[in-house]
Amino acid sequence: MSRVGIYGGTFDPIHAGHLHVITELIKRKIVDYLLIIPAGVPLLREGAPEASGSQRSVMCQLAISSLPNEIAAHVEVSPIEILRDGPSYAIDTVEAVQVSRPDDQIILIVGADAFERFSQWHRSRELEKMVEILVINRPGYSQSGLDIQALDLSATDVRVGKSMDIPVSVSTFIRENGLYASK
Repeated sequence: MSRVGIYGGTFDPIHAGHLHVITELIKRKIVDYLLIIPAGVPLLREGAPEASGSQRSVMCQLAISSLPNEIAAHVEVSPIEILRDGPSYAIDTVEAVQVSRPDDQIILIVGADAFERFSQWHRSRELEKMVEILVINRPGYSQSGLDIQALDLSATDVRVGKSMDIPVSVSTFIRENGLYASK
């Protein structure tokens, strides 16, 4: 039985903070394999993502390919939520992953910022019974989860041009597609 992590998020765009989490989860053997799942239609976010689902998925692929091979070999970007019609509910994603990986232990990776709103998630009580939930501490939020020395970065900072702490390939994609502050 493998420990399979689900690391979902808007990834609008993916940045060094996300890559730090991914690297630490694999390096520390907290999970054996990690699914990166860009949200299709995130409901608990103010406003829709600026980049399309397919653009966010491509940026995730580019970012993962920038990681060392010993990390990237354990990571997969899944378009499951982007391909699904309607809102992105974590419980639907977990159920789909459980069907495709019935012998694996599923661990839902959640940042402390997202976990503060966990009670608002669709069918959150059922979700808690289905998977192990691993909360990642994040600067500026209550610290009750795993401390991996998370970086103090946000996708908002990247979108407004305040930070460009992203892989070169993602930066090039953003510029070539006229996304965010590059417009």
